[in-house]
Amino acid sequence: MTHIEFLVDRFRSYRDADAVIWRDRTFSYGDLCVAIDRASEQLQRNDIRPGSVVSLEADFSPASIAMLLALFARECVVVPLTVALEGSKPALRRIAEVETIIEITAADTSVQPTGVAAKHAIIGILRQRHHPGLVIFSSGSTGTSKAALHDLVPLLDQFRRPGLPVRAISFLLFDHIGGINTLFSILGNGGCLVLVDERSPERVCDAIARHHVELLPVTPTFLNLLLVSEAYRHWDLASLTIVSYGTEVMPAATLRRLQDALPHVKPVQKYGSSELGILQSKTRPGDGLWLKIGDERCRTRVVNGMLEVRTPTAMMGYLNAVDPFTPDGWFPTGDAVELDGEYMRVLGRRSEMINIGGEKVHPAEIESVLQEMDGVVDVVVVAEPHLISGQIAKARVRLSTTETLEQFRTRMRSFCRDRLPRFKIPQKVELATNNLHAARFKKLRT
Repeated sequence: MTHIEFLVDRFRSYRDADAVIWRDRTFSYGDLCVAIDRASEQLQRNDIRPGSVVSLEADFSPASIAMLLALFARECVVVPLTVALEGSKPALRRIAEVETIIEITAADTSVQPTGVAAKHAIIGILRQRHHPGLVIFSSGSTGTSKAALHDLVPLLDQFRRPGLPVRAISFLLFDHIGGINTLFSILGNGGCLVLVDERSPERVCDAIARHHVELLPVTPTFLNLLLVSEAYRHWDLASLTIVSYGTEVMPAATLRRLQDALPHVKPVQKYGSSELGILQSKTRPGDGLWLKIGDERCRTRVVNGMLEVRTPTAMMGYLNAVDPFTPDGWFPTGDAVELDGEYMRVLGRRSEMINIGGEKVHPAEIESVLQEMDGVVDVVVVAEPHLISGQIAKARVRLSTTETLEQFRTRMRSFCRDRLPRFKIPQKVELATNNLHAARFKKLRT
């Protein structure tokens, strides 16, 4: 267990403390250590060798956490895949060159070889280092998912200095870099990870109240749904002290409503990606839309208004796309930012920007305004081709009202008249009945 020995040593020192709450059962750190030993024995019995590429197909549970750590201890390359990806799993396994499938359910753990031999060059480099690896697929909310291969050792290094124990919800998924970051940061500090099997506002609020959760790491999209549902009114959330958010732009309207609804909670913005991991950052006091990114290990620069990052936690490369790094080793994030001294505000993805007659428009700006309208549950703004202006803004809106499309369009134009320049007001509107977000609770723009 060379590379995770420091974590396991801490687990042993926390032996009697609560580590994981799953389906209302509490598992101690001692229980977790026993589960890691059993998982290691199972890998040994099935001849899972160091350097093997293994898909771990599960959601968060004590068994899946133990298997994940056992695989890392065995220097395997782990490809976490959740139930939400069921239809995509065969394609994702092919991209990652998965050699063994380990599937964990509530009742059983199965191990199945695929007959594939992983030959990708950067997997070979990782094997030469004798380091465990992690493959994270991007959300694919704006296109095809990319497979980012990480050397796990630099990702783990940021958790070597212990911090304060915290009770947190494991909201971000098992196959999300934010979910992996939550796992290591909570368990590495002797905290308690509260697992939820349904990521609805009601179930999350219920878990916070019953298990005295202090930290809720979520997406802005989920926060909007939480606020619209008003589930926070029906449970005692006094234990909650921090709500952290990232993965997409936080609308100003959502942040204001969060602070009004839960004034005792501190909003903390995080920044990260499948390619970079979750970076050290500091939210500007009094304004959760601005943050300072970086520390002595991580540097940032802005080139033509776009953020670039250089950090040891960056991926080794993609398994299914060209190397994106600049010749001097910086990763172009694709995020447009504005600067105010040492702080920056993320405006949105370059790929999502709408060009209306030469004017660059970020969808989040329009979405933030529309979300202030009564009856708007969720909204996604995207570009629509237009013969005269090149593009126009199109809004897909989910309503709680019984308005017709024409009634809503009329109300929207009146509402936006004094809040947005005319060219930013959506020229096309569609009413949606289904969710406008993917399984990771991130706006779906395709």
